[in-house]
Amino acid sequence: MGNPEDARIPEGAQVPEGAVMPEEQRLGPVLRRRDQVMPGTTDQRLLDTEGDSEWVHTDPWRVMRIQSEFVEGFGTLAELPSAISVFGSARTPAGSPEYEAGVQIGKALVEAGFAVITGGGPGAMEAANKGAREANGVSVGLGIELPYESGLNPHVDIGLNFRYFFVRKMMFVKYAQGFVVLPGGLGTLDELFEALTLVQTGKVTRFPIVLFGTEYWGGLVDWLRNTVIASGKASEKDMLLFHVTDDVEEAVMLVSKEVGR
Repeated sequence: MGNPEDARIPEGAQVPEGAVMPEEQRLGPVLRRRDQVMPGTTDQRLLDTEGDSEWVHTDPWRVMRIQSEFVEGFGTLAELPSAISVFGSARTPAGSPEYEAGVQIGKALVEAGFAVITGGGPGAMEAANKGAREANGVSVGLGIELPYESGLNPHVDIGLNFRYFFVRKMMFVKYAQGFVVLPGGLGTLDELFEALTLVQTGKVTRFPIVLFGTEYWGGLVDWLRNTVIASGKASEKDMLLFHVTDDVEEAVMLVSKEVGR
C-alpha cells in the first residue's frame, strides 16, 4: 500500500476532520482501491436516513428481491404433493369448449392424485383451477406482475404473485412432475418450449408434456416435423418429447404413466 497521505478523499465525502482515505478498502467480498474507495462504512450507509430513494431501483437491491421471491416460492411449495402444471390462454372464454376441457382436466388430475398448478390468471388457467377446486384437490396459482392483468382467479387456494418471469418459470418446473398444455398464446408457447428444451437437454428427466387439442397444435407439430427437423435443426426423436391428444382421460393417463403413477 502506498503512502496514506497520498490517498484521495472523494469529492463530497463526509469524513472526520484530518482523516485520510485509505488507498485500499475491503467491503465484504469487494475490494476497492485508489479513487474507487468509498467514504464511510457499510453500517454508516445503512443507518443514514438522508438521501434519495433511488437505491431501491439498483441492481444489487433487485438481487435481494429476486432472492426473496425464490425463498417465498420454495418455502410455500416445498410440501406440495405431486403436481402437474396446466398452461393455456388467459383469453379462453368461460363456458367455451376449451374452458370446459380445462375444468375436466383439473378434476381428472386431482382424481389421479395430483395437485394442479397454473399461472393463476383467467381463461384456461382459471378453468383448471376450478376443476381442481371442485374435485377438492390442491389448486395453486403462480401469478405474475403485469400492467394489464389483475390478481389471481377465485379458484386458487395457494397463490403466489411474482415480479420476475424467470423465478415464476422455475417454480412451474421445480414443483411439477409434468405439463398439460391447453391452447394458448405467446406465454403458453414460452412455457412449452422451455419445458421441451429442458427435457431435450437432460436438465429434467421423466417430465411428460401433453398438448391438448390436435386441431390447435397440429400446425405447430407439422412445422416442427416438416421444417425444423427436415432442415436438420432438431432430431426426429425430439418428436417423442411430447404427446398430442383430444381426450381428457388420455392426457391424464399419459402424465400419470410417465411419472410412474
